[in-house]
Amino acid sequence: MTNQAVKEKTLSPQEVRAILNTDNKEIVELCKRASIMPRKNSKGMTYFSYEEVKNLRKIQALKANSAQRSASGTSVVTTAQPTAIQNILTSLKTMESTLSDRIAKVIDEKLEGMDEVVVELIRCKTDNETLRQKIVDLNKEVYHLKNKLNSYKAVGLGLYVKKEHHIWE
Repeated sequence: MTNQAVKEKTLSPQEVRAILNTDNKEIVELCKRASIMPRKNSKGMTYFSYEEVKNLRKIQALKANSAQRSASGTSVVTTAQPTAIQNILTSLKTMESTLSDRIAKVIDEKLEGMDEVVVELIRCKTDNETLRQKIVDLNKEVYHLKNKLNSYKAVGLGLYVKKEHHIWE
């Protein structure tokens, strides 16, 4: 077969199972590892290309080798993906804590003088209430003094006579 004919050749899932000597579950797992999406023809039947089957065979061989190494007691090298994900998660946690620390620091700086402002506000409110009470007291005193002043009648020559004022009159 020529290269072009090999690339165009499609294989059914049954042929792939026979070539890889495995079941459908393992084929699905191998497809996930190799990032291969099985395609469907116009009739809706699943098929694989020859190149995809070659890649699946390589992944299967790698999987078998790693299983043999782990069975023989040699350490298995972890894949880069979980390590990369772990690094990303670690950096996200670091960023989160850094951001929350910075935000807390800014809020603390902004609110630092608020305690003093609240104390000053309370003092001003107390002073304001005291002054209001003084105004009320002074208004009462002015009222009494005006009443007292109105109780005197001018007779002339700068003399004044006090009139008796009864409340019931």
